[in-house]
Amino acid sequence: MLYAYNRRHAVEYAKKWAFYRNGLFFDFSEIGGNCTNFVSQCILAGTCTMNFTPTFGWYYISVEDRSPAWTGVEFLYNFLTTNEGDGPFGIEEDLSELQIGDVLQLADGNEKYYHTLLVSGFDGDEILVTAQTNDALDRPLSEYTYADARGIHILGYRKMAPRCDCYTELLDAVSLKACI
Repeated sequence: MLYAYNRRHAVEYAKKWAFYRNGLFFDFSEIGGNCTNFVSQCILAGTCTMNFTPTFGWYYISVEDRSPAWTGVEFLYNFLTTNEGDGPFGIEEDLSELQIGDVLQLADGNEKYYHTLLVSGFDGDEILVTAQTNDALDRPLSEYTYADARGIHILGYRKMAPRCDCYTELLDAVSLKACI
């Protein structure tokens, strides 16, 4: 079944946890960064659905049992833009077309994408983002230094099993059980 992405849930989650770490997830800040892990959590809050395909899926059960797409910048992009199974899916989109709950990724001068952020609002035409590693809440994108940026517009999500609602448990750091 195809479902609408709950953008409001994704952004509410981002705003609650921007400066804190949800104890249900490992904090990767000291070993490469927590940005993609955080944005994956936000997307999960808006879908309550993971994709447990080995290697190429998008899931988090524990620090030892997670997919590369859950925490890796390029892996998340590849998953979201090619996923045809359970979980969220999207398309690369011009930054001017992004909506709240969509994903932004920043690249350096060598065209290496290194940072993942969640679109959390707008101030006129200015995109506001919320992120972790360098924690930010509704920070203007223009305050970042980067060579290139790409946007990923989340189109929705698929779920073959019965639909569940893990949002409250996830938001309140109670359990991942309803999401798994």
